[in-house]
Amino acid sequence: MTPTQTPPADAAPDSPEPASDSAPAAAAPAAPAAPAAAPRLLQWLRYYAHLLGLQGKGGWLLAGFVAIAWINSGLYMVQPDEQGVVLRFGRWVSTTGPGLHYHLPYPFEIVLHPKVTQVNQFRLGSAATSSAGSGGGPDDTHDGQMLTGDENIVEAGSTVWWRIKDAGEYLFRVRDPEGALKIEAESALREVIGRTPIQAAMSDKRQEIANQTRDLLQSLLDRQHAGILVTQVQLQRVDPPSAVIDAFNDVQRARADQERARNEAEAYANDVLPRARGEAVRIAQDAEAYKAQTINLAQGDARSFMAVYQSYAKAKDVTAWRLYMESVDEVLRKATRVIIDTSGKGMAGVVPYMPLTDKGKPAVAKEGAK
Repeated sequence: MTPTQTPPADAAPDSPEPASDSAPAAAAPAAPAAPAAAPRLLQWLRYYAHLLGLQGKGGWLLAGFVAIAWINSGLYMVQPDEQGVVLRFGRWVSTTGPGLHYHLPYPFEIVLHPKVTQVNQFRLGSAATSSAGSGGGPDDTHDGQMLTGDENIVEAGSTVWWRIKDAGEYLFRVRDPEGALKIEAESALREVIGRTPIQAAMSDKRQEIANQTRDLLQSLLDRQHAGILVTQVQLQRVDPPSAVIDAFNDVQRARADQERARNEAEAYANDVLPRARGEAVRIAQDAEAYKAQTINLAQGDARSFMAVYQSYAKAKDVTAWRLYMESVDEVLRKATRVIIDTSGKGMAGVVPYMPLTDKGKPAVAKEGAK
């Protein structure tokens, strides 16, 4: 029998003495059909040792080579994008990082090599419903509906990116890690939306909602030891239900008009009120200045009158004559024509009045013309 031929199933377990050249091929020892694992291995070793002509020390040499190869089969390499999960009789015992490692040879231990750097994603809520198309059932339209903090209903959807953080926990701590991730992600999104008013969720709080959902989802997964790392949560859409979206848009436009009118009124008030306050301050200051001026003039006139009165009380004739002369001087100072009566007593030596100011004007005009 050649080494490529199948040994007979009814061969004896123990190998007889090697057959002579004239013996028929059927006399060679054959491997057992289905014994236990260890006796079967020994029978196969004896069978191939007999075929190769290795008897005695040669058989032990073959057994040594097989044992060394079996021991070396425990060496394994973990790639940079993998983690090694070591199973001992099917039970997870350790997790190894990238590099060369060793485990007990088969069948005692085996190693799994899941990819831990690959980023996966799935859609949640209304985003998943819209991507599924119209093939879903009637209840699919309500999957993305959530209650906001001010008791309004919105249809919200998001996309979650995740990867394996701990391969051992991912494979053996949770029965269905991806299903658990979807359930926890929906729970986290609903909780965050439930704390946020509808206006904030639809406008300026979208990124904040996504960040809070990611943090809450990661804490829930760590509490369950799911071995999953959530890298990003992106909020896709937050809209009112399609049945009331037209009415909602009308309300939003009315609120926008109200806000615009309020802003215009506040701008007008901010323009008019400062100017009115400034004008009031100016009028008050002018009144104070007029009051001070009037009081000062009245006090000055009163002091002047008292001074004249005191002088009059001491010398009535002199004071009266002085007042008369001052009054006449004040009147004549404004007169344009002066009449002198030379026939009066003591008026012979008065020089006749000559209007020098009127005669000087033509001369000055002539000089200017030259």
